[in-house]
Amino acid sequence: MERVAPKDVTTLLLEWSNGDQCAIHELTPLVYGELRRLAARALRRERPGHTLQATELVHEAYLKLIDQSRVEWQNREHFFAVASKIIRRTLVSYARSRNSAKRGGGNTLVAFDESLAPASRRDVDLLALDDALQTLSKMDPEQERIIELRYFGGLSIESTARVLGISATTVSRDWNLARAWLRRELTRSSHAS
Repeated sequence: MERVAPKDVTTLLLEWSNGDQCAIHELTPLVYGELRRLAARALRRERPGHTLQATELVHEAYLKLIDQSRVEWQNREHFFAVASKIIRRTLVSYARSRNSAKRGGGNTLVAFDESLAPASRRDVDLLALDDALQTLSKMDPEQERIIELRYFGGLSIESTARVLGISATTVSRDWNLARAWLRRELTRSSHAS
């Protein structure tokens, strides 16, 4: 009996986009581990004692991902790019609700990429980061997406270039420019507090 080779993530995403609901059942075990790694990576940057667990974050992200009926999945990188955006939104939403529950008290801190953080700090207020990214998206949406894909999604320069349909050189250049801009904005924000 000839064994059928397992399908890859991109093939299953395309089948799912074309209406094959069975593809999602084959896709789940292939992407769950990577989603769990993305969630764990994002949570490692959070403040100590964060109450949201990686399993909760990945489940919430996964439920939102499979509810994306209007997305025409292009490939594996596209799927994880959308996942990174959902993880970011979930963490920001969680931080906003936590702060509102405390009636404006306490900031939610994330341990941040040292190249983005102000030189004197390793933790950055997640809400300040999100505000800065929203400002950046108005000035240069592509740079905001690069930060989101690389920071929240953990994508490499090459994978980010494939997702955005631009060259790796452009991604690298814009990654450096966006990090410098964010560093300045977050330093300014931390001094204003």
